[in-house]
Amino acid sequence: MPLTREQLAQRAAQELRDGFYVNLGIGIPTLVANYIPAGMDVVLQSENGMLGLGPFPFAGEEDPDLINAGKQTVTEIPGTSYFSSADSFAMIRGGHVDLTILGAMEVSEAGDLANWMIPGKMVKGMGGAMDLVAGTKRVVVVMEHANKAGESKVLSECKLPLTGKKCVNLIITDLAVFEVTPSGMMLMEHAPDVTVEEIQAKTEGTFAISPDLKTIKVTCD
Repeated sequence: MPLTREQLAQRAAQELRDGFYVNLGIGIPTLVANYIPAGMDVVLQSENGMLGLGPFPFAGEEDPDLINAGKQTVTEIPGTSYFSSADSFAMIRGGHVDLTILGAMEVSEAGDLANWMIPGKMVKGMGGAMDLVAGTKRVVVVMEHANKAGESKVLSECKLPLTGKKCVNLIITDLAVFEVTPSGMMLMEHAPDVTVEEIQAKTEGTFAISPDLKTIKVTCD
């Protein structure tokens, strides 16, 4: 079965490492904050000037002054610090963020990313995506495998305006996990009860299959 949004977030959280500074994009990536493994020291960074984001607050415990870059209410952890957006982007551009987990509209087999604009629709701006893919040490994309029209979002070439070229290291969808290598995509994991043949049929881009192909392991619903 395809993964749910919560399961996608849980799988993405498996890419976290102790001591990492991590930026989470808008959408499914924000849910990753709820699945940081117990005992792991991970510090979440937000473009709006907050270092040390905690999980989403419980209903009734929201603080309207504590928000992430997507204007969602968040919590803070011991040691949380606040600073200007300029300082936040200096941190990103200076290579001080170890990992960013972003959503996407399209990703190519070469690791090109389109996640900020659909022609003909009003867009308020790119936000920090371009800076994140250029300045972060590792870029993970988490998204649904197909768009609302049922068309593959994993393509041979992106059709939408690019956020960055050859910047994505790992693609996590509700059907599969692909590693982006210098020679193209490698299928590393598949969702439970989803076959390689189904993934091939629903993926416009081409990919090789890892000899160590595994089933995605998640526990939440």
